[in-house]
Amino acid sequence: MRDTDLYRYLLGVEDPWFVSEVQLDVKEQRVDVWIEHPKGLQWPCPECGAEGTLHDHAEERVWRHLDSCQFQTFLHARPPRVVCPEHGVRQVQLPWAKPHARFTLLFERFAIEVLRHTTIQAGRMILRISWDEAWHVMERAVQRGLRRKPERMIAQLGVDEKSVGSGQDYVTVVCDLERSTVEEVTEGNNCRSLQIYFEGLTDKQREGIEAVAMDMAGGYINAVSGSLPEGREKIVFDRFHIMKLMNEAVDRVRREEHKRLTDGGSSILTGTKFLWLYARERLPAKHWEQFSILKAAGLKTARAWAIKETLRELWRYKSRAWAEKFWKRWYFWATHSRLAPVKKIANTLKTHLYGILTYSKHRITNATTEGINSKIETLRKAACGFRNKQRFRTVILFHLGGLDLYPATH
Repeated sequence: MRDTDLYRYLLGVEDPWFVSEVQLDVKEQRVDVWIEHPKGLQWPCPECGAEGTLHDHAEERVWRHLDSCQFQTFLHARPPRVVCPEHGVRQVQLPWAKPHARFTLLFERFAIEVLRHTTIQAGRMILRISWDEAWHVMERAVQRGLRRKPERMIAQLGVDEKSVGSGQDYVTVVCDLERSTVEEVTEGNNCRSLQIYFEGLTDKQREGIEAVAMDMAGGYINAVSGSLPEGREKIVFDRFHIMKLMNEAVDRVRREEHKRLTDGGSSILTGTKFLWLYARERLPAKHWEQFSILKAAGLKTARAWAIKETLRELWRYKSRAWAEKFWKRWYFWATHSRLAPVKKIANTLKTHLYGILTYSKHRITNATTEGINSKIETLRKAACGFRNKQRFRTVILFHLGGLDLYPATH
């Protein structure tokens, strides 16, 4: 079998194209393949499909293909240009590559698979391509996936901010909680950041959003309230964020009391910081005895811890009315506890009560979003930072967007 016939089969070249020449460079570990077509053919217009006569050929282009026998393989061809009565002179669509691509479709599919499972640095070394070429593959894949993305209804959203690097530089990450995918990444962490996402939805999609899990950031609250029908009633403040605030209040009480007791010569609270942050059922067995002694010592910190632990009962209610009754009892206790940090958080929660009680109807949290944020952080560290926020968005959607990234090869 001649080398031209061999590479016609290896490359899957079909009529009217044929392999005219193959050059092997052993020293450079490279194979160059030239592809041509017979004369006198009619070519379809890439815009409308109407057949027309050949006008001329574009300059010779080169595409990287899958390696053959560990040799880098490159395709060479001069793309024909057709005369269309409606659209004028247009370059013919090539069966092995998309317009403006540097790689064949088969190589691009393989590159996407490699880049999905490795870092960019490792992927480009495996593929033997440059850093910019690797980014080119990822950007094309994400653009392809976004074009193919169907207009679907998303009932439950999660919204959170993510630090891009050092300092106060953030992006807003919007997640589909049911599919555990990233829907969009926008610059900043303010009202406009989230409004941009909502503006990209249809009226029907906005109406179909039933609940949005978030922290108590004012910008996000305004964006949901102003962009969604009855948006205020769809806000669900994340319970883990609320309990984090309560833990911080308990720790402030502990610090104040520890200072007072230390000045008086007592060290009972020394080394107990993390004991008060545990949930009751998660306290390690080795600390049970010590913690029982602390709770029985009449400490203000123990009282703050009890208030914090009792608040967790709020999210067990499935009836809003019963949840509201529980809240009133808890709020009275917290605000009459004579513990300033606890009273402050209690008043903050009262201001945001509308988004806390909605959990009884929409039982969602931002746990999925936080899990996605952890994956994003892993991607950020593996890349050692990003040149700009657009590239950060690209890599997030590439790995976590649930997009159809692969080019069609048939």
